[in-house]
Amino acid sequence: MSPGFTRKLGLFQATTINMSQMCGIGPFVTIPLMVAAFGGPQAVIGWIAGAVLALADGLVWAELGASLPGAGGSYVYLREAFQYRTGRLMPFLFVWTAMLFIPLIMSTGVVGFVQYLGYLWPGMTKGQGDLVGLAFCALVVLLLWRRVESIARLTTVMWGVMITSVAAVILAAFSGFSPSRAFSWPAHAVELTHGQFWIGFAAGLTIGIYDYLGYNTAAYLGAEVKDPGRVLPRAIIYSIIGIMGIYLLLQVGVLGAMDWHQLLDPNSVASRSVASAVLEQAWGRAAADVVTVLILVTAFASVLAGLLGGSRVPYDAARDGTFFRAYGRLHPRHGFPVLGLVTMVLVTAAGFYLSRHVGNTVEHPPLTVLITMLTTVMVIVQALAQIAAVVVLRRRQPGLHRPYRMWLHPLPGVVAAVGWLVIYGYADRNSPGYHPVEWSLAWVALGCVAFLLWARTEHTWPFGPKEIREELLRPAEPAEPAEQHTA
Repeated sequence: MSPGFTRKLGLFQATTINMSQMCGIGPFVTIPLMVAAFGGPQAVIGWIAGAVLALADGLVWAELGASLPGAGGSYVYLREAFQYRTGRLMPFLFVWTAMLFIPLIMSTGVVGFVQYLGYLWPGMTKGQGDLVGLAFCALVVLLLWRRVESIARLTTVMWGVMITSVAAVILAAFSGFSPSRAFSWPAHAVELTHGQFWIGFAAGLTIGIYDYLGYNTAAYLGAEVKDPGRVLPRAIIYSIIGIMGIYLLLQVGVLGAMDWHQLLDPNSVASRSVASAVLEQAWGRAAADVVTVLILVTAFASVLAGLLGGSRVPYDAARDGTFFRAYGRLHPRHGFPVLGLVTMVLVTAAGFYLSRHVGNTVEHPPLTVLITMLTTVMVIVQALAQIAAVVVLRRRQPGLHRPYRMWLHPLPGVVAAVGWLVIYGYADRNSPGYHPVEWSLAWVALGCVAFLLWARTEHTWPFGPKEIREELLRPAEPAEPAEQHTA
């Protein structure tokens, strides 16, 4: 069997990997979508709500990642928590769904890259855009075909580019900032008793949490993080707080720089490339071109970081005998999971291509549909199951070493569960005609069938005995011998 991973990623590298994945092209393409969801500058509510959900869910990841720092993140957590009742079903289902929702997240980054490239290449045809996106995916494979420490250095550089690009957009937005534009909300903008507000809120929360996704990327690399009990919780919390500040400045700055109605006009540059439009308005076309290039690099860095972490997901499951064994092999020289990387890049390319050729309408642009589909797929098997895993593990493995324990337990888990259920419950309303809830249930059901076929072949539960393996549970310290007293 090939050797395992080595721990070489520190706090700064783990945080930059998270932030590079979180703040890719996301906010630059979803600001108009957020304004459309809320119907005005009150869209800032969506960014705040998304941050609250990300922080609550991030605390779940922090406890699990610190106590169970293995390759694959959620796979390890669900394997340890649910093995007592359902054997390997939950970790198998997680890997099954992750092989879909992680590449779909990356597909949105490729869509955004091509969308912003259109600002620099206004005559680009749809076919040329398709070729650019597919070449993008091929370049990702080329750059990830190396050792993780060299990739970590690359993502650190790209993190610097990301900070530069968002700082430039924020400065440009506030150079012509108008408080009346940013903070003048339409009449009846927030009516808590009105059903339409909650539909918009759910859509905004979906977009918001999509933009924060990535705070868990370093947890997928748990087997490659130094001192994970200290590093992972800090990397998760620092990245969420940092990105929240960036997003709020971006959203408020854009709303104060231009009339929000421009963001809803499908024929305007602002609706397609809002950051470039803000820069051109503030500093001229040349500055807009330069920063647009930085945004394209930021988009690339986000996809690179996401596929770096995502490709590790099936690795631990395969080595554990819970997924196809070919996914458990590392490159003999560079030490990365070859098949996991190739598979996820191929699904990313397919998601990008299909999103540009299916459902491309003004009312439901491909990016909105992609975001809704990927969030509904991940809610059941990852988000809600992990919240339950914290409770199960505290009861089943009370002796598990927990360098970090969730603050105010169980409140963050309850808040996260409510947020994920709101997203799931309103998914069909926010994407009428695409049935994301039904598709997510069908995918999970198909995964259950695949599990049964696999379990029969492997002679494991429910066709064989359960294998309870508390591999990460440290043995209890031997008790001190009792003092002997003589009469």
